[in-house]
Amino acid sequence: MTLERLRIFVAVAERQHVTAAARALNLTQSAVSNAIAALEAEHDVQLFDRVGRGVVLNQTGQAFLPEARAVLARAAAAEAALADMSALRRGRLTLFASQTIASAWLPRRLAAFHAAHPGVELDVAIGNTREVAEGVLGGAAELGLVEGEIDQPLLDQTVVGSDRLAVLVTPDHPWAGLRRLEAQTLATQAWVLREAGSGTRSTLEAALRNAGVDPAALSIAMTLPSNEAVLAAAEAGAGATALSESVAYGSVAAGRLVTAAFSLPERPFRLLRHRERYRSKAGDAFVSAMGMSGRGMHP
Repeated sequence: MTLERLRIFVAVAERQHVTAAARALNLTQSAVSNAIAALEAEHDVQLFDRVGRGVVLNQTGQAFLPEARAVLARAAAAEAALADMSALRRGRLTLFASQTIASAWLPRRLAAFHAAHPGVELDVAIGNTREVAEGVLGGAAELGLVEGEIDQPLLDQTVVGSDRLAVLVTPDHPWAGLRRLEAQTLATQAWVLREAGSGTRSTLEAALRNAGVDPAALSIAMTLPSNEAVLAAAEAGAGATALSESVAYGSVAAGRLVTAAFSLPERPFRLLRHRERYRSKAGDAFVSAMGMSGRGMHP
């Protein structure tokens, strides 16, 4: 059974005339007759009674007609849905973002995209850099946004923004009043850090190695799974920490934490997209809204 045969059946049933149906469908009379005959033969039923040179819908045909109309209506609705998705009047976009990006950088960009495409549902999940990369690789999200480096040949990577990490301590911490914090001093006090696999943790560890400090030498009092938990612990005096300046802005502005005099590098925000998976119109529009092409920097 095909949609074309159903359309022909409905056209004949509504007109009770093969020639009139053929004219309405812009088909030959023989094509219409053959389609009806094939539909009947395929299911071993008779849908029309042949009366003289005409056709009359019989009881079987009358029972089948509303079902055929319903299938055609659903097919038309599906076509309309695809057209809407193509025109971005509706759709769904899945994004997976690391915590720092999701909390400080992404919200206003999501709001701008929603204002431009209100019919597109935005489904955003949050994880660390490693989890985001795995989500895009596995197809759980079409787009990923991370601040950590990813070594994965199947992922296209485009730089879309940046921020800077800061070493943060309480105002009464020994490092708070120093005009310059030497790298070797970093291992002399306790630390509160994000978990391994987070972009924040990996950026800090890379900066320490560049400064000649083995990250394993740090005295880590706590490892916590979110920026908010790390901030709260650092404010409570559990140890020094390293977080995005944008994440820590409120704590620093309120005087609960101060920035220690140790410079950490700027880190890029990267958009991840699978090189081989389907790219939706909504995903393309989101990429374009941030001024990027679909293909980006690849490590």
